[in-house]
Amino acid sequence: MTKIAFIGAGSTVFAKTLLGDILSFPELAESHICLHDIDPERLRTSEVVAHRVAERLEARPHIEATLDRKHAVDSADYVITMFQIGGYKPSTVIDFEIPKKYGLRQTIADTLGVGGIMRALRTIPVLLDLAHEMEALCPHAVLLQYVNPMAMNCWALHRASKIKAVGLCHSVQGTIEQLAQDLGVPVEEINFVCAGINHMAFYIKLERNGEDLYPHLRRVLEEGRYPADNRVRYEVFRHFGYFVTESSEHFSEYVPWFIKRDRPDLIEQLNIPLDEYMRRCKAQIAGWEALRARLEAGEELDDVERSHEYAALLIHSMETGQPRVIYGNVPNYGLIDNLPEGCCVEVPVLVDKNGPQPVRVGRLPVQLAALMRTNINVQELTVEAALTGNRELVYQAAYLDPHTAAELDLNQIRALIDELLEAHVKTGFLSERWLA
Repeated sequence: MTKIAFIGAGSTVFAKTLLGDILSFPELAESHICLHDIDPERLRTSEVVAHRVAERLEARPHIEATLDRKHAVDSADYVITMFQIGGYKPSTVIDFEIPKKYGLRQTIADTLGVGGIMRALRTIPVLLDLAHEMEALCPHAVLLQYVNPMAMNCWALHRASKIKAVGLCHSVQGTIEQLAQDLGVPVEEINFVCAGINHMAFYIKLERNGEDLYPHLRRVLEEGRYPADNRVRYEVFRHFGYFVTESSEHFSEYVPWFIKRDRPDLIEQLNIPLDEYMRRCKAQIAGWEALRARLEAGEELDDVERSHEYAALLIHSMETGQPRVIYGNVPNYGLIDNLPEGCCVEVPVLVDKNGPQPVRVGRLPVQLAALMRTNINVQELTVEAALTGNRELVYQAAYLDPHTAAELDLNQIRALIDELLEAHVKTGFLSERWLA
């Protein structure tokens, strides 16, 4: 029986999505599903949801819930990480509110910037503890890593553990669906190759029946036939020649050009939603509470439909041998020539019984690789800081962050990092080793 451990299963809505995907495959319908979380109430809700999903799909898995992480991963074949260290309160609130005092505004703050750096420092130690437990209890398992900041987390895992890990995101497949709508082309007819780093990968090939779709996409740009929430990405397309995977609200804070405190007109013109992640967190909490209330009232779940997430496809291909190409975050060893060796890249990955097999892409267009390296610099310094405990590297990561450096000087950045580190240590979600 295939054992799949969900670490952070209290993320009930996402757990429901992945459970629906996994149990929709007949070959996985009798899997051993082990749910783990540190919050007993959320864990109970997710356990109820798991049983309801199984009933709706007429699947017969063995479902258990546990507060013991070691029990969850013991003898697991696959481990899925889906947690947020520190949650909305206190950690996300700190990552937004303290930078605001310095005039530094963010949209999502989970991937790069001072918010992404702080989240990495909180998360990497937990991921490495889990990886070391896996080395002892399920050394041959595959870790399916969904936690942000994706690139920093996966880079640290690959450097400091022996576990087979692949980072999974939905930006590649989600964006191609959006582009299909903008182009008026059925998504199944689009052939593409995408490569880069997580949240900054680009479609370096975009075709339909051998025809390059980029000239058609340029007409969409020139005629303004795209959604208002995609203005930043289309502006990047205008200047760099290729389309990026991650959403405009994400991408706007990875570069120095869009979020400027003295340019409210630019923020309004490009429809940049400042503090967006704060709103999403509140909505997710409300959604979880509404789901729990519905379950307690005995209401049925909505229809369970297969999503575009990659986790179930990867597991199914490894279990059955059915070959598939997904997109995964893996170490750059001979995959992308003009990005640093060992950094975390997002590339096509062939999956079958042999497991994930990343595909070599070669050289990226030079302007895209240059843009990515501005983010990789921050990632590398943050990972090194997390692994060594060197506080100076945290400052230096923030100094080199494109958005932060565009708004603040060196002494302001240093003071901001001092305040963030102190606040997170006080919550207990960051080690006291970070105190000055």
